[in-house]
Amino acid sequence: MKKFYTRTGDDGKTGILGEGRVGKYDLRMEALGTLDELSAALGLARSLQRDPDIGQRIVGLQRKLYELMAEVAASPENAGKFAQINADTLASLEELIDRISMQVETPEGFIVPGESTGSAAIALARTITRRAERRVAELLDRGDLQNQYVLRYLNRLSSLLFVMELELLKSQNSKEPLMAKEKSE
Repeated sequence: MKKFYTRTGDDGKTGILGEGRVGKYDLRMEALGTLDELSAALGLARSLQRDPDIGQRIVGLQRKLYELMAEVAASPENAGKFAQINADTLASLEELIDRISMQVETPEGFIVPGESTGSAAIALARTITRRAERRVAELLDRGDLQNQYVLRYLNRLSSLLFVMELELLKSQNSKEPLMAKEKSE
């Protein structure tokens, strides 16, 4: 029988991709945990989608997140082996954002998530993305991560998830999203 535990983390430390171990509370582990949480939130969002194209788009994002997580998990001397996030990755994300943006209207102000379970799950994933972005920004600032494209990717990913939320609201409700500030008449 295969064991699903190793006991190597019982001392409060965990391995990284490369030499050495870090505390489970280390900023790198916090960033990785947040990225893992993001992937799970995207999985929830995917499970709630009726449109198979949106589901496939989300799977692609989840797979790209695993590439990004490998780079974040790599020690500085091993980062090059795992570098997958680059200018082309960013350009692809921007093209997708632009394509969806042409189909939706940008609301005037903040929207209140929850008009549908699918769009609310996308909104949740967007907020987790923003937290991951903050953690990665700190890793870059500390010098623990060198690839600026990782941060840029997360920034664009939050924009993509926002326009995807608008896209879902448009396709599911064909009405304006609920705004944080009520319109005065």
